[in-house]
Amino acid sequence: MADRSENQQRQERNAGLLLIAAAAGALIAANSPLADEYEHLLHWRMGPILPRYGQLDLHHWIADGLMATFFLLVGLEVKREWFDGRLSTPAERRLPILAAAAGMAVPAIIYLAVVSGHDGLAKGWAIPAATDIAFAVGVLAILGRHAPPSIKLLLVTIAIVDDIGAVIIIALFYTADLNVTALSAALALAGGMAALGQFGVRRLWPFLLGFALLWLLMLASGVHATISGVLAALTVPLGRGEARSPLKRLEHDIHPWVMFGVVPIFGFASAGVELSGGVGLLLQPLPLAILLGLFLGKQLGIFGGIWLAIKAGVAPCPEQAQWRQIYGASLLCGIGFTMSLFIGALAFPVKQALVDEAKIGILSGSLLSAVAGYLVLRLTPPTECPVEDVEECEELFGADQPD
Repeated sequence: MADRSENQQRQERNAGLLLIAAAAGALIAANSPLADEYEHLLHWRMGPILPRYGQLDLHHWIADGLMATFFLLVGLEVKREWFDGRLSTPAERRLPILAAAAGMAVPAIIYLAVVSGHDGLAKGWAIPAATDIAFAVGVLAILGRHAPPSIKLLLVTIAIVDDIGAVIIIALFYTADLNVTALSAALALAGGMAALGQFGVRRLWPFLLGFALLWLLMLASGVHATISGVLAALTVPLGRGEARSPLKRLEHDIHPWVMFGVVPIFGFASAGVELSGGVGLLLQPLPLAILLGLFLGKQLGIFGGIWLAIKAGVAPCPEQAQWRQIYGASLLCGIGFTMSLFIGALAFPVKQALVDEAKIGILSGSLLSAVAGYLVLRLTPPTECPVEDVEECEELFGADQPD
């Protein structure tokens, strides 16, 4: 069991480092003599001509196609955790739901306050509301014993709830004109896929074929095509108690491909932005709003939500966790990166200059949050004793522990 845990931690660390390397590679390419080649590569049109969109370029194939697989993985993780994991009871759901809700609302409020009076920027309100689970967990893996299991559990569950919120936001607020026929067909197909599980189908290929068809229908519907991944995931049977759960098999099979393939490729395709404007770019309303939303909004919302929940007795404090460690985890939730870049492109689909400004804010806010969160956790002595409730927290750690 220890070897498996060490192997998982190593994979998480490597995935996080690979994502950092992909982002750095994109920035280098966009600010070097290779900049033109980088742009030409991303705008290279390829593949079949699709209804409504024509022939997609490489960046759209990555953002709309490959990222559907990322959302498939997100959906599988959410379903497993909700029905058979760390979010399977109301008591386990309370703290991450409250923290994630506050951690999405406060950044959005800060963003809207900063861009107030600037036409066309309000559409980006959801950009700083997202958390990049791969990046954040990668930082925790690098920290080792300085990040106790309870802190990782807290961060992961908050990020999972955050992902649910991001999917809902994308579906409701970043949807083009609807093609009702295509959307109805997609929902009917999803219902048919769910029925397969009820009738005992346990092979994965019918669900994967249905996923591909769902992607085409969602693309034609006007709802972002990546939502097909979440819909498909919800239809895969969890098979609680079964020796070979279809959902867990699919999650296990695609996890390394997504974390070591899809996410870094998306990072490389999306993080490239020219930095010739220098530090002054960060003072522009859009980058500044995103930076403050990610760095200040996330920590205020999540840490404040946790503090209020514990103080009010709504949820117990995480065991083996000091306030400083909870604060460090709250900072790490300000790493928006993948999902923020994704939402940024949806918010300003025909305004590349604004997309580039958003990237600067996302990269800056995510980097600041990552460094600050790492330092807080690294400089906090690890706890040794588990704690189950507020009274034990006070008894063991005094003022430095939730009370």
